Amino acid sequence: MEETRNFPADFLFGVATAATQIEGGDRNNNWFQWCELGKPHQGDHCITANDHWNRVAEDIGLMQQLNIHTYRLGLEWSRIEPQPGQFDPEAIAHYRDEIQQLLTAGIRPLVTLHHFSNPLWLEEQGAWTNPQAVDHFLHYVEYAVRALSDLVEDWITINEPNVYLAMGYIEGIFPPGKKGDMRSYFRAARHMVLGHLQAYTLIHRLRAERGLAPTRVGVAHHLRIFEPFKNRWLACQSSKLYNHFFQDIFLEGMTQGRLRWPLGSGHPFGEKVFADFMGINYYSRDIIKGSFNPWTLFGKRTLLPEAPTNDLGWEIYPEGLYTLCQSMYQRYGLPIFITENGVCDAADTLRRAFIYDHLDQLLRAIADGIPVQRYYHWTLMDNFEWMEGYSARFGLIHCDTHTQQRTIRPSGNYYGRISRDRALFRL
Repeated sequence: MEETRNFPADFLFGVATAATQIEGGDRNNNWFQWCELGKPHQGDHCITANDHWNRVAEDIGLMQQLNIHTYRLGLEWSRIEPQPGQFDPEAIAHYRDEIQQLLTAGIRPLVTLHHFSNPLWLEEQGAWTNPQAVDHFLHYVEYAVRALSDLVEDWITINEPNVYLAMGYIEGIFPPGKKGDMRSYFRAARHMVLGHLQAYTLIHRLRAERGLAPTRVGVAHHLRIFEPFKNRWLACQSSKLYNHFFQDIFLEGMTQGRLRWPLGSGHPFGEKVFADFMGINYYSRDIIKGSFNPWTLFGKRTLLPEAPTNDLGWEIYPEGLYTLCQSMYQRYGLPIFITENGVCDAADTLRRAFIYDHLDQLLRAIADGIPVQRYYHWTLMDNFEWMEGYSARFGLIHCDTHTQQRTIRPSGNYYGRISRDRALFRL
């Protein structure tokens, strides 16, 4: 008899996407401009993506085939507010219709308000390095939430602020393409923290005014395991620096409202909690070897020689998911949503084991009393993976970028059965 282990009856299995990565057709955002410059892999362009804007019903039908309980979708700010203060009723009506279709299909929406993409007009103003970005973001949030709040209980204000800023201002491979600009990284980080704190309160207020409850608001934090090589002293100090600058300033700021150096100090909006769940995007760990280079935080990120990796060379380390669930719950005491977890695997030879091993770690966490409530697989279908273009394949569904033909992979059927039964079974 096949061995199965059950998840709680109210556990939700889902998939996650981002607007810029799947919709196609939008020419008013910073990634369209970045693609026009030929920056992504082999000149791939987000104007194509998955044509999801025109294929919403088809893609919701695929989610139904996969027995999905909940779908994390993104809004494209540049569609909704094409010019500052000018909102497009047709764009918000499109998203409202999509969400209504999800609800009709029995799929619960989790809506992301910012996922790496800015309107061109905001980018031209310096994006999040400009303090006015906070007010612009709040005006957009208010418009979107007023329009959708009767349909949506669950919100993510900002996705992976650390990745967005590190890639754009430290590595220089995301727009605006600045390299080693630590000053802009920290300035923008402060504004994104302040934007989330105010958006959290705003979303709760807007729904409360309509007598709507419950409301859940959080951030999708990209969290990694930074493990010092052989526990050596310099590697340990470097790991602490990576944790502080890449993770803790965002976690503390956006969860407890506490500004930590160099973003500031104190609690600008009071000592309280500004998150209703802890959103964790988890993919890998880094082994940190000590270095005397201050520009790399006195460390070098590397892999162990025997480490299993995905198509992008990222280590596959399932135990890290348990470690993060445990540490985040001990630290903040919030319910946990795994808002992204997946593997780049074009041949679909790794994904089933990847899913099994990571869900196994979640069952371990749940058995230890950690309230892990949801799991969103990244991603529904192969899409525009930022600088990797269409070369990086994370989808449960294969998508032919020329014909837009969607085909559920064997790993997708495997995940669909897990979701249907809320049970993990051996491969």
